[in-house]
Amino acid sequence: MDSSELDPQLAHTARVYDYWLGGHDNYEADRRAGERSEQVHPYVRVTARQNRSFMLRAAEFCAGQGIRQFLDIGTGIPTEPNLHQAVQKVDPTSRVVYVDNDPMVLAHARALMTSTPQGCTTYVHADVRNPDSILTAPELLETLDPTLPTALSLIAVMHFVEDEHSPYEIVEHLLAALAPGSYLLMTHATPDFGPEMAEVERVYHESGMPGQIRTRDQFARFFTGLEWVAPALTTPHKWRPAITPPNRMDNKVQFYAGVARKM
Repeated sequence: MDSSELDPQLAHTARVYDYWLGGHDNYEADRRAGERSEQVHPYVRVTARQNRSFMLRAAEFCAGQGIRQFLDIGTGIPTEPNLHQAVQKVDPTSRVVYVDNDPMVLAHARALMTSTPQGCTTYVHADVRNPDSILTAPELLETLDPTLPTALSLIAVMHFVEDEHSPYEIVEHLLAALAPGSYLLMTHATPDFGPEMAEVERVYHESGMPGQIRTRDQFARFFTGLEWVAPALTTPHKWRPAITPPNRMDNKVQFYAGVARKM
C-alpha cells in the first residue's frame, strides 16, 4: 500500500477494483491479479458492484439524516456516480473529502472535484494506516467542521489493513476525531460464506498486495460502542436494497456491511 510512486509493474488494490468495475485505469499487473482472483472466486465483479451500490445507498441514507460532511477513505479510481454526486443530490451543500493512497487516484482526483457550487469536494493523498496524516491534512481541515457530524466511509478498505497495523485502533482513532452524531459506513471481506474469499486473499498476497479477511465477530468489533442502523450487520446487497428484482448472484457476495451512529 505504499503510495510514494506509481509502479505499473505492481498490482494495486484500487486499480484491481477498477478493473472489476469495468474501468480502464489499470495496468497489466492489476488485470492479471484481477483475473486470477476471478478464477478462484467467479463472483468478485458482482461483489465489487454490490459494495459500490451499498456505499451510495448508505451515503444517501446519511444525507437523509441531515449529515452534510463525508470522509471517504479508500476512494478508489473515480467511477460515476461518485459519493459526492449521491449526497449532493440530497443536499447540494454537502462537503466531501476523498482519501486514497494510489498515485493513479491522485492523477484522476480532478474528477472528484466536480462539486455543486453550493458544496465542496477535495482530495487527500494519504494512507489509512497513518490516520493522523488524514486528520491533520490541510485539505480536510479546510473542508470539514470538526464540531459537526461526519459520515466516515470505509468501503472495502480495512481488509487491506492487517492486524500488525492495528486496524481496530485506526478506526477508533478516526471515529474519536468525529463529532457525536457521526456515522460509520463499512464493508469487509469475510471467509464465513465459503472458501473462495480466502483464495482471493492468497492471490492478493502472491501479487504483492496486503489482505486479511475477517469473520462476522471480527467485523462487528469495528463498530464497538456505536448504535447500529437497521438492518444492523448484514451483507451489502441486503442493506436497505433498492426496489429491483433480486439477482441470485448477489448471494455469492462474501462481504459484510453495516452502518452505525456515534452517540
